[in-house]
Amino acid sequence: MVWGPMIAWYLFLAGASAGAFLTSAFVEAKYPESVKMRVAGRIIAPIFVGIGLLMLMLDAEAGLMNPLRFFWLVSNPSSVMTLGVYFICVYMPVALVVALLEILKKRVPKWLTWIGIVAAFAVAAYTGFLLGVVKAYPLWNNAVLPILFVVSALSAGLAATSLVGLIVDRERFEQMWLIKKSHVILSVVEMVVLATMLIIVAAGSFEGAASVQSLVAGQYAPAFWGGIVLLGLVAPFLIEGYPVFIAKRVETSTTSLVVSVIGEAGVLVGGFMLRLLVILAALPVLFL
Repeated sequence: MVWGPMIAWYLFLAGASAGAFLTSAFVEAKYPESVKMRVAGRIIAPIFVGIGLLMLMLDAEAGLMNPLRFFWLVSNPSSVMTLGVYFICVYMPVALVVALLEILKKRVPKWLTWIGIVAAFAVAAYTGFLLGVVKAYPLWNNAVLPILFVVSALSAGLAATSLVGLIVDRERFEQMWLIKKSHVILSVVEMVVLATMLIIVAAGSFEGAASVQSLVAGQYAPAFWGGIVLLGLVAPFLIEGYPVFIAKRVETSTTSLVVSVIGEAGVLVGGFMLRLLVILAALPVLFL
């Protein structure tokens, strides 16, 4: 498999899909009256993972040129990729059925929702372990990366669902303080986990230090600081944190709506940039 932008898109969309499904389950439990946002999360989930899988299969250097690779992949249960396929084989039909039931305005059974929740967590974690098992790359092969990708997946899924909520049901969305607090908390956790991973990787090997250097001060520094840190973490933290913890009131002006949309979009951009730069900045260990 060729590691590049196509894989970054797949990892991002699969993680955001899982995050959207989990967000919809959270909304159903805590805000049962917020039907539009719950439905949005459940429709986003199969669409995102479906697009991600399509992009993975259309990867010219891995999918269409060698279609038998997918067959052999499924037949190798010792591979993390195979486990990921198993997880998605459970998650995808569950997400589709749940979305279809919502579209038809039918009740979604609790047991089906719980199966989806477990499968969604598995898919979100798998996107981190997929890279983490590649021992030749210190930036990938560390215990913190799967945690970072899970937190980022939750944040991206929450942002995608919140973006729809802002547009279709803003008045109700602005009263969902637990959602807003979750945004702030996830931003802080992601900052801490990202910094922890970079410190551990930089201290572990020369190649790891070189990868971190390329991110924070090298060729990828503008995208790292601008796309991931500023747009994806700091801006959403400030946008959501100010009304929740400082002003403690809801702004309903057009300007505040635009700012909120920028914050949610920033999380999505930052989530994709995180995966793309982690892939591009990885340097292999040179075995002599």
